[in-house]
Amino acid sequence: MFKVRFPRCFQVTSLLISSLYVFSFSQSDNIENFSCNRKNHDPEELTNIEYLGKCIFFDKISSPPGVQSCATCHGVNVGFTGPDPSINKTGGVYPGAVHQRFGNRKPPSSAYATFSPVLHYDNQTGTFVGGNFWDGRATGELLGNPAADQALGPFLNPVEQNNPSKASVLCQIARAPYSYLWLSAFRTPLTYYTPDQINTNYNRTGLAIAAFEASNQVSSFTSKYDYYLQGKTELTPEELQGLDVFNGSGKCAVCHSSTVGPYSDKPLFTDYSYDNLGIPRNPDNPFYRMDKVFVNGEPINPEGKNWIDSGLGGYLKTTTQWASYANPNLGKFKVPTLRNVDKRPGMHFVKAYAHNGYFKSLKDIVHFYNTRDVESWPAPELSENINITEVGNLGLTDAEEDALVLFMETLSDGYKP
Repeated sequence: MFKVRFPRCFQVTSLLISSLYVFSFSQSDNIENFSCNRKNHDPEELTNIEYLGKCIFFDKISSPPGVQSCATCHGVNVGFTGPDPSINKTGGVYPGAVHQRFGNRKPPSSAYATFSPVLHYDNQTGTFVGGNFWDGRATGELLGNPAADQALGPFLNPVEQNNPSKASVLCQIARAPYSYLWLSAFRTPLTYYTPDQINTNYNRTGLAIAAFEASNQVSSFTSKYDYYLQGKTELTPEELQGLDVFNGSGKCAVCHSSTVGPYSDKPLFTDYSYDNLGIPRNPDNPFYRMDKVFVNGEPINPEGKNWIDSGLGGYLKTTTQWASYANPNLGKFKVPTLRNVDKRPGMHFVKAYAHNGYFKSLKDIVHFYNTRDVESWPAPELSENINITEVGNLGLTDAEEDALVLFMETLSDGYKP
């Protein structure tokens, strides 16, 4: 047995695989803004599996080759979400390795994702909790952690990295300059000659990526707010006012708790639940045009402009276990962490907010939460199951909205006290 270090540890049984070593050769052009050269790495900083996951995360494992990595859509300097302001300003949805193809939602942050529990129905609250992706379809049931399940998806998705098979992903890893890390991480060489080897080692790829996402280089808890809790810095009066609004009249903490919860000994600013906030359709979402783009002779989005994102309920419909819960969850999307919600390289850098990137600033989405039901906003994309108790008519002043934004700016990692 070997252990993968996650917020809640779980074990994966290692298969005894023949001692067939897969050779590697330099493919350094597939590393995006990162060097996997051990001499540039502090060995005390990451474990072997975390370091392997980091290399895979930044490697452009795609078809066409060398085009797209995990980091293409989950940029370090923006809190591991969409790093291109020109995309964020419009549809918020990123093109795939085949640039004419688009998915349907903006990239969520991969930071702090590994703390999410396996998707389950909470009988006490009557809600679904956990999972990964905006609609929860990476449940965590396969590998024990939703982030690990999620990491397997984009490699084979034709609107993302577009690799033709699991074996092709493993082949690219085996040829990469960091391939030697596989043996030290999993105590077995990387082989992909039989279906069992392919499935086992493809799953290990997801485990490695999730291990990196759980590491202190991605989920670091180094925000100003963290240091404030440790007594190492002070919040300004305006930031403290924002914290009071956040925990009080703004009702933010109902879903984005600022205190320690059940999944970590530090605040995660999400309860990993799902909600329909009545967010409007984003007319610039490129997915509406995907009725004219084909994969294997079929349109990516046959419904075109008539497509409606049904969120968690749409996923539940496809399951046997939870299909009966689908209708009460139509239009609900995963509550994201607010950590790094304003992290960006400069004040003029535009980030997109909400599952479809409709909002272009924290102020915009805060104002929507505050006034959805009392000002003129576009109609919600899906009007069923809208939260009317915690969003829509909060009665906050403009100054209170601004204070909320200032407080959320304290949640960006990398603060130096």
